[in-house]
Amino acid sequence: MPHDFCGATFDSRKVKPGMLFVALKGEKTDGHDFIPQALENGAAGVIDGYDELSSAAREYRKALKAKVIAVTGSAGKTTTKEFLRAFFSKLGKTHATEGNFNNHIGLPITILNCPKDADYLIVEMGSNHPGEIAALCEVAAPDVGVVTNVGTAHLEFFGSREGIAAEKGELLKRAKVGFSAKSCEYLPGDVDTSAPWLEQALKGIFPGAHNVANASLAFAAAESFGLTRDKALEAIGDVKIPGARWRRVTRNGVDFIDDTYNASPDSMIAALETFAAMPCDGKHVAVLGDMLELGENSLELHQKVFKRALELKIPLVIGVGQMSSKCICNLAYKTPEALKHKFRFDVSSGDLVLVKASHSMDLGRVIDYADPSFSRG
Repeated sequence: MPHDFCGATFDSRKVKPGMLFVALKGEKTDGHDFIPQALENGAAGVIDGYDELSSAAREYRKALKAKVIAVTGSAGKTTTKEFLRAFFSKLGKTHATEGNFNNHIGLPITILNCPKDADYLIVEMGSNHPGEIAALCEVAAPDVGVVTNVGTAHLEFFGSREGIAAEKGELLKRAKVGFSAKSCEYLPGDVDTSAPWLEQALKGIFPGAHNVANASLAFAAAESFGLTRDKALEAIGDVKIPGARWRRVTRNGVDFIDDTYNASPDSMIAALETFAAMPCDGKHVAVLGDMLELGENSLELHQKVFKRALELKIPLVIGVGQMSSKCICNLAYKTPEALKHKFRFDVSSGDLVLVKASHSMDLGRVIDYADPSFSRG
């Protein structure tokens, strides 16, 4: 790997002069086939394969002056990362994970794209199998670790919440300083996430106790480096959450909250509780799709979510998917396509609709079903 380079990418089309091209062999394509194109575009060198990518990022991390702040958790990682980005940007030059580049490919590339003069590097760490957080920590060598929560996401691969806690807890063990909520089950927590001053500042922008908790954890980490409340309040306006995370959309007079980027039982319930408290001119409608990778207790966990939706007295609860359609709700469909001919008659102008499911359900498409001009062929 050359000593002088200006970033890295595994997409040869995005290579700019001086960048490193990361050649990875995938299921459908082999990055090695695009090395000539990358070199023609000005690549300064080629990183060959996954092991070399991790090694290159590990070595470059040692050369950085930036303090590394890492965040993980069963839900809220990306939101917390964006709060961290905004807060630490008030303290110095900050680089952060783009989107959800949080695995064995995304994290090393995030490190390799960090400017040498950055003061802070914010990285997100995801895991769906035991041992992945430890491996990511070996590469990132975090100075600060932030754990948002211990939920039931990817329960299929961890066996229990204790197993998930052990995985997330690796970050707290390996970082020099760690932050997690006092209410975080199975892990030692020291951050009070019920912060009235943050709740007031987030109202109408990022509503809900879960967002207050995410912001509180991010502030605790930034405060340890000298961030004040006044500076944090200034930074909140700079927070931009990528993807379909509480995205507001209007179709044919119906207001939608598109929260279909991902879902777990804990994030589902948090979203439902926030949604139910929001005012609207019409009725509240919750369109809830399947949550994946929940293991043998999947149906029970789905039923828990739908039970909470009914307890909140949401007037219309629609279940979509193989699991969700088995739960007690007002309307049930096994696939999103089954809503095509009926959904626009179920919702009316003035209604507020929450749409939430695991990303692979592609449930966000139902938003278009509320528009009479949408093709229903």
